[in-house]
Formats: sequence, C-alpha cells, structure tokens
Amino acid sequence: MTLRSKIGWALLLVVVLASAAYWQMRKAVVSAPTTPSTPLAMPGTSEQVVDVPSMHVYPLGMQTMVFSLPVSGNLKALNTVTVKARAAGELLSLFGREGDSVKASQVLAKIDPAEYQRKLRQAEQQADAAKAQIDIAQRQYDNNKALVEQGFISKTALEASEATLLGAKATYNAALAGADVARKILDDTVLLAPISGQISARLAQPGERVGVDQKLLDIVDLSSLELEATLSPGDSMDVRVGQAATLTLEGRDQPVTAQVQRINPNVQSGSRSVLVYLRLQNTQGLRQGLYGQGQLELGRQQVLAVPLEFVRTDKPEPYVQVLNGTRLSHPTVSLGRRGRVGQDDTIWVEIKGVEAGTPVLSSQVGAMREGLNLRMTAGNASPVTKP
Repeated sequence: MTLRSKIGWALLLVVVLASAAYWQMRKAVVSAPTTPSTPLAMPGTSEQVVDVPSMHVYPLGMQTMVFSLPVSGNLKALNTVTVKARAAGELLSLFGREGDSVKASQVLAKIDPAEYQRKLRQAEQQADAAKAQIDIAQRQYDNNKALVEQGFISKTALEASEATLLGAKATYNAALAGADVARKILDDTVLLAPISGQISARLAQPGERVGVDQKLLDIVDLSSLELEATLSPGDSMDVRVGQAATLTLEGRDQPVTAQVQRINPNVQSGSRSVLVYLRLQNTQGLRQGLYGQGQLELGRQQVLAVPLEFVRTDKPEPYVQVLNGTRLSHPTVSLGRRGRVGQDDTIWVEIKGVEAGTPVLSSQVGAMREGLNLRMTAGNASPVTKP
C-alpha cells in the first residue's frame, strides 16, 4: 500500500468517528427529560416602556371656538374737511396751525373784501335805478289807462305801456338778484369752520393772493375714527354689520375694540378686494393714519377641537397621537374650521375621527412609534379645555 492510500484511509476514519460522535450527542439531547422553566429574553428583545409626563396627556373635550378673520388697515377720520377759498383775492388772515383745535362756525380766514364791497354797491345802485324805471313806467301806464277809458287813445298804446312796465319790473328783479350774488361773494370773503376738530394741514399764508377753490386748511375730527380693512371677496362673505373686532394699534399696547359699521358693496377693480369699515369704540389719544391689525369675530360654536400643533402631518393623512390603554395609536382625523379658544392666541382646529375623552398627547412629546408601550408619570392629566 502506498503512502497516499494510507493518508486517504486515515482521513476517512476520522470522518466516520466524528459522525458517530455527533449522532450520539444528538440522541442524548432528544432523550433527556424536559422540565418547565421560564425563558430568558435575549438581550435587546425586551419590550420598551416609555415614560410620558402626565402633564402632556390631555383628555379631549368640547371647546367654545371663536371663529375669526384677520383684519388690518389704517385709521381714518370719519369727518375730514378741506377749507377752500370761495372768492379770489388777497388773504388777509388765516387762523391756526397744525394741531390747533377749532370749533364749528369759528372764523378761520379773511380775504380782502374791498373789491366785492364795490361790486355790491354797484349792484345795489343798479337795482335802485331799475326801481326808478318801474315808477316811471307805472305812471305812464296809469295815464294811458285813464285816456283809454275816456276814448282819447287806442288800447294798443295801453298795451305798449303795460309791456314797458313789465319789462321795468323784470329789470329790477334781475338787479336785485345781481345784488344778492354780489352780497354772497362778499360774505364768502370770511371763511368759517364747517366742523369742530383739529387742523391737520396749513396750506397758505397771509398776504398770498388766492384763487377760487384754492386749499387753505385741512381739519380732522378725531372723535370718530374707523379702520379701513381690505378683504378678499371670499372672506368678506362671512362679514356682517355689527360684528366686533379686537385691534392692536402701532405704538399702543392696550387693544381697542371696533365694530363693523359699513361694507362697500363694490369689489375694487384693480385689487379685486372688498373694503370693510370698522368704527372704533374709544378714540382717545389716537391719530389718523395709525396702522392697526387684529381679529374680527365671525361667530362662536361648540366643537371638538385641539390645538393645531397637536395634529401631526408626517404621514399621508393628518393624525393625532392618542393613548389607548397603555399603547400609543395614531388615529387619522379630519380637520375642520380653525379659530381661537378664550383669550389665548393659540390656534385651535376642529377634528373628527376621535371620541371625546380620548387622551391626546401634546406636541411637546414629539413623534412616537405607533404601538409603543407608554407609562404616565407624576400628576393628573389636564383636559384640553380653555376658560
């Protein structure tokens, strides 16, 4: 037998002995008696339990949601007038400067009346002359009437004298009207305040020669202010006269209340917007032109709602994280109208798909895997409600 053959037989013998030992060990394991025992969990296979502070778990409840609409705009005085010159001439005096208060019917400006005084005197003299012509025509008519009755002249002469009398009366009436016009122009040389308020602009100076309709002063009545808000046609459909709004004005920490007073019936041609006018309830210390913004209350309703931040959108459909016993679930919800609850600025949203009383996790716990085993720690849960 060669050396190569001996090596081959030796390897075969080793394989056979190893196989026999393996089968003996397997037989011993199978035939060994079984005894009950608790299985040991492999490292990493024990179920994870996550502690959640109970202050972040809120039983879902009904809310009185305030549906509102954001509004903004500038304040405008309801009564604003521009005092203009109604007669041309030299401006003799002009009362007040910016910020001065004026009363209705107070004298604001005077224009040199000399020219108009002379025109009035001329018109009055023309009226006197016309009245004298009436007297002459009246006497002639009376004489001709007596002569006709005596048969000395014809009725044609009487009719001519009557026409002359009527013409003289018409001329006199025209002269009186001319005198009234001249008197009106003379009165217009003194300008009176049409409303009470404050002077917002002084547009001329004494000594200037002003023309008719030239602007002299702007007067603003700050006792009535309104905010002119611009809304889209869709948003304006829910706005009604009398609805209340809470506004914050620039430079003022204390909010003010306002009420919808008017709604423009037309849509603006350029911006395609609708103008809504909100009358302020308290105008003390306010100025025209201040910018204001706030919320216009459209209505209130009892709905099942949560803060908008509780709703998660990292899945194809929105959902909330709720506690089902000790397990976390992600029920899909349908979102409704949004609004505010109480005086808080937090935005709430109406939801459907979850029953009232279901414990909802706040947004502060972050995203958690569905089916996770949760354990609440410390304190009691607070309901998702606002006063």
